[in-house]
Amino acid sequence: MTMLNPTRRGFLMGGAALMGTTWLMNSTALAAVDPNSFAGRVFSASHYGPFEAVVRDGKIVGISAMTELDQRPTEMLMYGMLDRVYDKSRIDYPMVRKSYLENWKSGDVKPELRGREEYVRVDWDTALKLTAKAITDTIVEHGNQAILSTSYGGWSHAGIMRPNVLQGKFFNMIGGCTNTVGDWSGGASQISLPHVIGDMEVYSAQTAWEVIRDNTEVFVLVGCDPVKNNRVEYTVADHGMYTPWEQIRDAGCKFVSINPQRTASDAVLDAEWIRIVPNTDVALFLGMAHHVLEQGLDDKEYLAKYTTGADKWIAYVKGEGEDGTPKTPEWAAAITGIDAAKIRELAELLAKSRTEIAGAWSLQRAHHGEMTHWAIVNFAALTGKIGKPGEGVGFSWHYGSGGMPQSGQATPAGLSQGKNFVTEYIVPASRLTDALENPGAEVVYNGNVRKYPDVHMIYNAGNNFMSHQQDTNRLIKALQKVRTIVSQDVWWTAATRWADIVLPASSPLERDDISVGGTYSNDRIYAMKKVIEPIGESRSDFDIFAALSDLFYRESQFIEDAAYPEYMDILKKAYDGTGAAKTTPFEEFWERGYAFQPAPPEARSWVRHGDFYTDPEANPLHTRSGKIEMFCETIAEMKLDDCPGMPMWLEPAEYLGNARDGQLHVVSPHPWHRLHSQMDQSATLRELYKVQGREPVRINTEDAAARGIADGDLVEIYNDRGSVIAGAVVSDEIMPGVISIYEGCWPSLDSKGRCNSGLVNFLTSTQRSSGLSQATTANTCLASVRKCEDPEGPNMAYEKPPIIEGMEIAAIDDDELGLDRLDEVIESIYAEMGPGEQMYYERCTVCHGPRDVAAFTQLQWKAITPSMFPRAGLDDAEAAMVMEFLMANASDAVK
Repeated sequence: MTMLNPTRRGFLMGGAALMGTTWLMNSTALAAVDPNSFAGRVFSASHYGPFEAVVRDGKIVGISAMTELDQRPTEMLMYGMLDRVYDKSRIDYPMVRKSYLENWKSGDVKPELRGREEYVRVDWDTALKLTAKAITDTIVEHGNQAILSTSYGGWSHAGIMRPNVLQGKFFNMIGGCTNTVGDWSGGASQISLPHVIGDMEVYSAQTAWEVIRDNTEVFVLVGCDPVKNNRVEYTVADHGMYTPWEQIRDAGCKFVSINPQRTASDAVLDAEWIRIVPNTDVALFLGMAHHVLEQGLDDKEYLAKYTTGADKWIAYVKGEGEDGTPKTPEWAAAITGIDAAKIRELAELLAKSRTEIAGAWSLQRAHHGEMTHWAIVNFAALTGKIGKPGEGVGFSWHYGSGGMPQSGQATPAGLSQGKNFVTEYIVPASRLTDALENPGAEVVYNGNVRKYPDVHMIYNAGNNFMSHQQDTNRLIKALQKVRTIVSQDVWWTAATRWADIVLPASSPLERDDISVGGTYSNDRIYAMKKVIEPIGESRSDFDIFAALSDLFYRESQFIEDAAYPEYMDILKKAYDGTGAAKTTPFEEFWERGYAFQPAPPEARSWVRHGDFYTDPEANPLHTRSGKIEMFCETIAEMKLDDCPGMPMWLEPAEYLGNARDGQLHVVSPHPWHRLHSQMDQSATLRELYKVQGREPVRINTEDAAARGIADGDLVEIYNDRGSVIAGAVVSDEIMPGVISIYEGCWPSLDSKGRCNSGLVNFLTSTQRSSGLSQATTANTCLASVRKCEDPEGPNMAYEKPPIIEGMEIAAIDDDELGLDRLDEVIESIYAEMGPGEQMYYERCTVCHGPRDVAAFTQLQWKAITPSMFPRAGLDDAEAAMVMEFLMANASDAVK
């Protein structure tokens, strides 16, 4: 076989060949093909893929895609990366809000002026000292828990030196602070599914794609859009699943898409589109389950061997439960908008075929969101699918190139964050507003009772929480009770515009770091090389927290100069713990920019839950029963009104079934040209999709005509919570009654209080998913739409706020800070830690989960650690020590 005349087998193996190393060139190879190419190139990597930056006279003049590593580079990489580095939205130097600067001594800092008042340019000494004083005052007067970190997620860039990690290290040196727990991505299912199927699932690897290609007859996408969402990644995107998806399609697999709108994946995969009323997926799977039972298509032997609680759920489906309502296809049709005959047809197709069901994370961002993925699990179990080659369920096909073979190798580990001594208080990530409004109130999270803190200070590093939180108007009002908000960021995002002290961080291209390629494949280690010097007076997050530590006489502890004399030593230590280091020395890796740790051959035939299916006694699930819990006693025993012990149809607070006249259901998927709010300031990208400078909103042709709206018109979307202005995209590829507007744009308020940019969270609700997870319900939202007749000028979201320069500022005397007041507080809270505890805090990270050991049960920790321990690079003895610590301190451990 040659590259000019490939065999069919060679074509089908193409995606796998990409994982090899023998044909790959050096990092400058493509440039070197042209002998006249400019040689000033620096390798680096990002959420959007690996690349080379072309640098002339200290400035980036171009981005070159590394097509030998990433064959599907996106516009975000090619245009957005360069745009945002030099965008006018950069924070050039430290800032303090005018009233805060003038009144920091008296305390009359006028928080009600946030978002409206001008900023004053200050020097780093002033900004850092005011920050240190606010930290000291808060801890001494109110306790460590009164400082809230909103730096959740760590999505600011792809490296190990993420600001949330460095912030955690800094605050934990002085006793800690209140952290957020959970996230938006999979907040409901990350808590419910470990009880049901023994794993978070939403952050887990999927069956190897070749197994799907060779076995799967029907692939069901339930709200799932891998073609769009795999464009970005938490680590470094390599877009490895695009060719395999096409090969699965070409191998004859039938794709079915259940979604209120037709997606990019539907077009690429030639999927049959089945329109469904948003938030009604549970009803659909119940209706299909009823037909399966009626036709005798249920797999009774599978249910007996691999599940528990099936009888209770089946009784509910048949109408033998308390509600007495059979969940027939006709019953489901009235709720979902799908014809009963189609529900029967779909049920039989899925039951009789080798079927894989992919559920999107968006499904569980809804009221009672825990029910949706659970209903899919129960239907797949009812029909005997889970664990068989090419069959079953997967809830991360749309993220991280789910389906790529796994290397199983350790990835780079960052600095230890140490122990956070604040464990009694938490704030679930999407419940910030509720916490601010109800200080001291009890909150139940995963069955554990904690409290909301009385927040007096917020520290936000590398996170645009003001764009992420729901019901933004309510949040702005709630923030007025917080005395100090510090925001540390590269750009003037919403989170910095509502801050008191603004610390300018350098961009990811202005510091060295290290990352991994593929969230699940973990088959490449990438150097994130410093490309240019920091712009303006910006500093790296590491340098900022080191400087703050120095004010508290703890810089050496933060920098760990005894262990790591140079910053590069930290990166080298991180690399040395990876699988790649076994074959490629650090110096060679850093020079080239990447190194490989390929997946072993057996990874290509891996099946999710396959070991459990093959031998459930030898490989039980990490659930109470060791089986799939179609009815879960653990959840039932919590006696939660809004989360029963099995997946049931519970009417959402807002959906088309209870909408007022004229209201439409608002869904807010991940954007195509952004990573949440990242890249929104890119002028080049905005030209590709914005409508009259505003966020586009997709609306059905019938709904638009009824409201006198034409394609390209500005529209006002409004409800009792707020109002936004967006640009209409009229389409027949979204069902009537539903509008779709991407989440994450930067807000800008006009004189009437409307978001003139189109941030959907001015419309969404802070309603919790349930008392189990306290997760977001962003996709449970109704609003009205009308043509906007009175827009106020252009969208100003990307302009700098008013800034006062040249103001004379008196130097701050150290004696005015009283930072030594913390010494006694810190000494009183520190205690000796055992070896397992120390290793956990130094080496382990819980993907998207809290670092509070008591936040999970023993079984949940057993479900989490199989993926956590390899990433941390623990050997068997180390893993045993950490597991002993976890088992002794889990929420259900005998104390």
